[in-house]
Amino acid sequence: MAIPGNLLSATTETIDPNTSGWTSKLNCTIHMGVGGRTGGGGCLSVRSVAAGEMQARTVSSYPVTAGTVYYAFADTAGASTERVGIRWMAGATELSITWSLTTMASSVNWHRVSVAGTAPAGATQAQVLLSSTEAAGSVAHFWENVYLGEPIRTLGNLLPFNTESSEVDASGWTPVVNAAVSRQVPVVNWAVTNYTAGGHTLAMTAIAAGNASILAVDRPTVTPGQEYLAYAYMQPPTIASVAWIELRYYDSNGNQIQATRSTLAPPTPATGMYRQRVSDIAPANAATCSLAAGLDGASAGQVLRLETIVIAAAPELQSGTVVPYADGSFEQGVAGWTVASGVATLARTSPWGDSFFEGAYSLAVSSSTASSSTVRSAKFPVVEGVNWRAQIVAHPDAGTWSHVLVRIRWYDAADNDLGSSTGINFVVPGTDWYAMPSDGEAPAGATQAAIELVVTATATSSVLHVDLVALWEVLPQTDADAHSEDGYNLITLRELPLDFYLSLYRVTPDGARTLVRGPSGLIDMQPITSDLLVAEDHEAPFGVPVYYQVAIRNADGTTASSRASETVTLVLADINEAWLKDPGNPQRNLRVLVKRAPDWTEPIEQVVHRVRGRRNAVILSDIRGGPEGDLVVWTRTDEERKALDLLLSSGATLLWQVAPGMGEDDMYIKVGQVGKARVSPRAQEQWREWTLPLTTQDMPTTVGVNGATGRTWQDVLTEFATWQDVLDTYATWEDVFLDRRMG
Repeated sequence: MAIPGNLLSATTETIDPNTSGWTSKLNCTIHMGVGGRTGGGGCLSVRSVAAGEMQARTVSSYPVTAGTVYYAFADTAGASTERVGIRWMAGATELSITWSLTTMASSVNWHRVSVAGTAPAGATQAQVLLSSTEAAGSVAHFWENVYLGEPIRTLGNLLPFNTESSEVDASGWTPVVNAAVSRQVPVVNWAVTNYTAGGHTLAMTAIAAGNASILAVDRPTVTPGQEYLAYAYMQPPTIASVAWIELRYYDSNGNQIQATRSTLAPPTPATGMYRQRVSDIAPANAATCSLAAGLDGASAGQVLRLETIVIAAAPELQSGTVVPYADGSFEQGVAGWTVASGVATLARTSPWGDSFFEGAYSLAVSSSTASSSTVRSAKFPVVEGVNWRAQIVAHPDAGTWSHVLVRIRWYDAADNDLGSSTGINFVVPGTDWYAMPSDGEAPAGATQAAIELVVTATATSSVLHVDLVALWEVLPQTDADAHSEDGYNLITLRELPLDFYLSLYRVTPDGARTLVRGPSGLIDMQPITSDLLVAEDHEAPFGVPVYYQVAIRNADGTTASSRASETVTLVLADINEAWLKDPGNPQRNLRVLVKRAPDWTEPIEQVVHRVRGRRNAVILSDIRGGPEGDLVVWTRTDEERKALDLLLSSGATLLWQVAPGMGEDDMYIKVGQVGKARVSPRAQEQWREWTLPLTTQDMPTTVGVNGATGRTWQDVLTEFATWQDVLDTYATWEDVFLDRRMG
C-alpha cells in the first residue's frame, strides 16, 4: 500500500517493479536490488563509481509551494553512513538543498533517515536526494520506502510537527536543568509502516552529573476535566540512570499547577527505543499543558533521545469506560489499586514490554502464599439503576491460580459501602491472556463503584498480571426480571459463545439448584446456536429470592465458564389466591381464588395377613404415596371459567403454587374428575366453585415449553401477509396462539 500523501509514484516509492523513478546525480550507478521491505521484494541499489560521496535523485521533480514545510524519509541499509535531502528547484535550476544530519553509525540492517524543511522563495518543484559516502568504488547502498510530501503527524497530537519529530530543528524544546538540547540520527529499525517515526531524534545531554531535564516550548490549550495522554519513544543511556516523561498542566497565568510523572523501566542494557506513556485529568483551573523529559542520577555527557512525542486526548480503553487510562493500563504505576485483604502485593510489571496486553506494562499481583486476596481499584462515577460491566484481561505469570472472582462494589456519595454485585468466578488455566467480564446493576443510591478482584493462588510465589481494565454501562450479559403479575421470571442471556453448550439453573437461598425449562425440556447441555437466549421461568417460587446460574460447557460436559444473575423475587400479593400452571403451555397459566386448601391424605398400598393363633396381623406395605386431596377454587368471570377449562382440558401435569406462609409447598399435580357448581341458583351467575381432586406428581423433565406468554397478534401480523396464509399454516386458534404449525 502506498504511503498516504506521498508525491512520489508507487514505483518510485517501493522500487517495484523497476528503478525507473531514480537516476544518478553524483558518482553512482542505479541497479535493481532484492530483499526490499514493502512486499514487492525489490529495492534501489545505488553503487559507487569511485570512493567518496555518491548521490541518487528522483527522475521527476514534484510541485511544491514556497513557504510550506515538506518532509522526506527513506529506509536504508549499507556499509557507510548516509543522509537524505530535499532539492529545491525553480524549473531546471537548483535553488538549494535541505539535508538531514548524517547517521551516527552505519548499519547493514534497514533503518530510517529523514528530513523536513520549508520550501524557499521561488521554489516550484522538489526532488528527493539519497546520499552516502563509500570507502571504495563498486560499493552498493540500498534504499526503499521513500516519501516526499507534507509532514506526517500523529492524529490528534496537540504538539506541532517539529516538536513531535524534531525533523526541522530542535527549537521546540528548551533546557530546564543541567541539559543541552540538540538533534541526532541514531540507527533505529522502525516498522516499515510506522510513518510518524523519522530519522532525527531529540537529544538531551546532561551537562554535569545529577538530574537533567528539558521541556517542550509549546503550551497547547486543554479542557478542564478532560483526561490527556502523553507519550514518547525514549532511548535512555546504557549506563544506569532513571529516564522519565512528565505531563504538566498550567493555569491561565502560566503557573504550573500539576505534574504527573511516568518512569521508564527499560531492559538492561537499554539500547532500543521504548514508548513510555503518562496520563492524567486536567484540573479545574487548567488552561494549557506541556511535556517534560529527563534523567535522574545522570552522569555527565549521558544522552536521552526522544522521538514521536505526543500529547492527545486519552483514548478510551473500552468505549464508554469510566476508568481513567492510568487505572486501566498501568503504564505509569498501580494508580488507585490497593489490596483490601490478604497477603497480595501490587506493582507495575518490569522491565518495559515484559508482560502486557495494552501499552507496555501491566499490574502484577503477587501472592507469597497459597491463599486468597482481595484487590480493589479506586472509585469511579456510576449511575444507579443501570447495568455496568467490569472487565479485566488477566494472565498467570508464575505459580498457579485456581480462580479470579470479578465483581463490582458500590458506594454512595458519602463513600458508604452498599455491597457488591454477585460477580463471576473465572477459572485460570494455562498461561494465555483471558478476558474476564462481570455485570452488575447499580443499586439505589449508588454514585460510585470500584472493581474488585478476589484472586486465589494455589502455590507460593504466584504472580498474576492484569491489564486493560474497564467499567462501562452496557446491557447485562445475564439479566433476570420478576414479572409478578404474570407469575414468571424473565431471564435474558446475551453474548453467549457459539458452538458451546448451555445449562441454566435456578438457585434458591438454601443452595439448591433446579434446571430451568426451555422449548426442548430442561435446559441442560443445550447447544448454543445464537448469542442471545430469552427464557421465561414459570416454575420459580413466590416469595423466595432466587438467582440464575449459567454454565457454559464444552462438548464433554466440562465447564468452560459460568456466570450468575442478580437476585429476584416473585410476589403473590393476595394470600387468598394461588397459581395453577401448565409447565408445557405457560400461556394457559391462571391465578385463581382459593376457597379451601386440600385436607391431605397420603395413601398406601397394604396387604393384611391374619395368622391363626396370633394376635397381631402381618401387614406387607409399599411405600406411602404422595399427598392427595381436594382443592376448592372459585372462578369469578366467564373468562376465568373458560381459561380454567382450557388449562384442565389437556390432563397434563400441572404446578400448584401458593403464597409463602400458607403451610403448603409448591407441588406438581394431576387433577382428577372435576366438579364445577354455580355458587347461587341464578342463571346469570358467573362465579363457579371448582372442586379439583389433586394427586401429587414428580416434576416433568422432558416437557418443553410450547409457546410463551409473550406471543401477541403483532407477531402474527409481522409474519403473515393475509389471513389465508394464517389459515393455511394453523389448524386451530390455539395453534395460532402457540405458534404450532401444520406439517
